[in-house]
Amino acid sequence: MASITCFECSRCRNQVSADSYKTVCPSCAGPLYVRYDISALQKTAVRPVEGGNQSMWRYASVLPDVDPVTLGEGWTPILRSRRFAHLYLKEEATNPTGTFKARGMAMAVSMARHYGLKKLAAPSAGNAAGALAAYAAAAGIEAHIFMPKDVPLANYLEGVAYGANVTLVDGLISDCARIVQERKEKEGWFDVSTLKEPFRVEGKKTMGYELVEQLGWTYPDAVFYPTGGGVGLIGMWKAFEEMEQLGWVRGKRPEMIAVQASGCAPVSRAFQQGAKTSQMFENASTFASGLRVPKPYGDFMILDIVRSSGGTVVDLPDEKILASLLDWSRHEGLLLSPEGAAATAAYDFLIETGFLRPDDRVVIFNTGSGLKYVDLIADAMGIRRNEVKTLPQRTPVGGIITPQ
Repeated sequence: MASITCFECSRCRNQVSADSYKTVCPSCAGPLYVRYDISALQKTAVRPVEGGNQSMWRYASVLPDVDPVTLGEGWTPILRSRRFAHLYLKEEATNPTGTFKARGMAMAVSMARHYGLKKLAAPSAGNAAGALAAYAAAAGIEAHIFMPKDVPLANYLEGVAYGANVTLVDGLISDCARIVQERKEKEGWFDVSTLKEPFRVEGKKTMGYELVEQLGWTYPDAVFYPTGGGVGLIGMWKAFEEMEQLGWVRGKRPEMIAVQASGCAPVSRAFQQGAKTSQMFENASTFASGLRVPKPYGDFMILDIVRSSGGTVVDLPDEKILASLLDWSRHEGLLLSPEGAAATAAYDFLIETGFLRPDDRVVIFNTGSGLKYVDLIADAMGIRRNEVKTLPQRTPVGGIITPQ
């Protein structure tokens, strides 16, 4: 495994000691990257071969030197579309807790245990909370979670079942983040919010390593990524940089397509306006709850990556997202998360508009299982189940399957 040389600020490039778990840059509050001695890694890092560890820890030689808290996260399948010859779907639903969030939290909690932390806190739109609760339980660390009160029921259930301290907030993830910020010093919490610490990016970057390895150590032409906080997109871009430095991949990096919902599209709006950062998106509303982030902390990083890759940012209304979700369910046999369906809808849109060609090799990320959103999907579809107030009475049938 790799030894960390320092943390580096993504904004001002200030280098910070890694002798303790850090949050953000002490000079400008920019998100921190984990940095390694690349010249040393070029001698010691080993590109995985077929077989071996079937988790994200197969890339241990380019991850921090730590005893991992693992539930088997990573090495998710990459599925070829049944209808589109050059389209692949990276199925993150097979992760522990059913979403890609397991990768980042596995790394963050592993490092928290390594540094001796006892209490972790995070705001969440839902899935990060479930992942934090699960890995904190596995590590024997306290988890304090704040979520909007209208999160999918599965996310709330996860937090409670794993024994986390869960607070439902009448507001958005930004309101939850404010509570964590206000209370963390008094309560002794370490904040593992999106991009408020450096290690969730390290876990998420393994998605970039995986998709390149699963495509024969070559880049696709484009990557579609549902973007709320944007850690996965940022992590993959870091992975591409590292792989190029190590000589594990060559060629042109993919166009990065960030996907949002029209009901909460701060990054899309900033991209269209040519701005370097986003503005708070007022009255954010979408059934793709993971995309309901009205002001991403790393918006400037997302916009820079998209632009430097030649990609774009797409936002689509919930009606289009639901239509794509049902289309993939009925024709591909996959119940996508609403966020994943936003990405498949964006693919259709960019093919129709000519931004991409049908023969471009494209990877779409389905960031979680649709089964975690059954209440929200049912509401979007207008499905209501009649309330059952009493159970059916047992009817004897002559001793065939019940006693006489």
